[in-house]
Amino acid sequence: MLAESEDFAHLVDAIDEVVRKPGGVTQVWRLDRMATVCFPSSGRITPAFAQVAKHYGVRSVTCPPRRGNRKGVVEKANHSAAQRWWRTLGDDTTVGEAQAGVDRLATRLDGRRRVRDGERTTVGELAAAERLHPVPLVAFPAEFDVIRVVTAQALISFRGNHYSVPPGLSGAQVHVRHRLGAEDLRIVTERGATVAVHHRAPDGAGRVIRDDGHVVALEHAVLGAFSTQRPCSHKTRRPPSAAALAEAAKLRGLPATGPAAHVVIDLSTYAATAARLDKAPTHEEKE
Repeated sequence: MLAESEDFAHLVDAIDEVVRKPGGVTQVWRLDRMATVCFPSSGRITPAFAQVAKHYGVRSVTCPPRRGNRKGVVEKANHSAAQRWWRTLGDDTTVGEAQAGVDRLATRLDGRRRVRDGERTTVGELAAAERLHPVPLVAFPAEFDVIRVVTAQALISFRGNHYSVPPGLSGAQVHVRHRLGAEDLRIVTERGATVAVHHRAPDGAGRVIRDDGHVVALEHAVLGAFSTQRPCSHKTRRPPSAAALAEAAKLRGLPATGPAAHVVIDLSTYAATAARLDKAPTHEEKE
């Protein structure tokens, strides 16, 4: 799974998405020695992530330090995704398109061949035969807290959708807070004031969620910016210039004045050339 950040909430969300795809949870999780999961100096699982492991009913094991044979096996399994596939992404690739590419890559990687007890098999067949216990009904209640910038239309983006805020916050930074498993999300200012609460739309739906009160306030703010006290500058009447008067005189057939009066265009030369090229030259004319 691709995540926007490596903080605790995004890690838990990615883990929940991963365990729900096969429809079950394994017995053991082998984890990298990252600060979100354990204390890197000792390798002990943090109390917060211990609660996550307990919620999903698994045993967490961190990779031992200075064990290249153990660490290398974990890294090599992700080599295609972390190295080869990553270099194929373009600068304009969205997160949804990238995730779809990861899913296609995972399908291809399931076809890798393996030998178990002298019999040939594939990674996908081994995974299908693995015993999994059921996934919890709801995700672990970790809370997102991401920063977004309000657009000129009083909108913020979150997980492929746009949500409205009151007008007057254009260009300001706000916090989007959402607890996994909850149906609503909150938009909070830098000072901690909640300015909007919205029902969260499905990720990647491309929907624009606007509160009715925000729509009315935005209309009043836009209409209040217009004024009829002074006329528009583009309606100012200006007299024609000398060049414009000369062009008008030429169109009316009047004798031109100024520099245009000394320009004489004789089309007789062009007419003679056109008449000469109107017919193909004969053989005698070529000689």
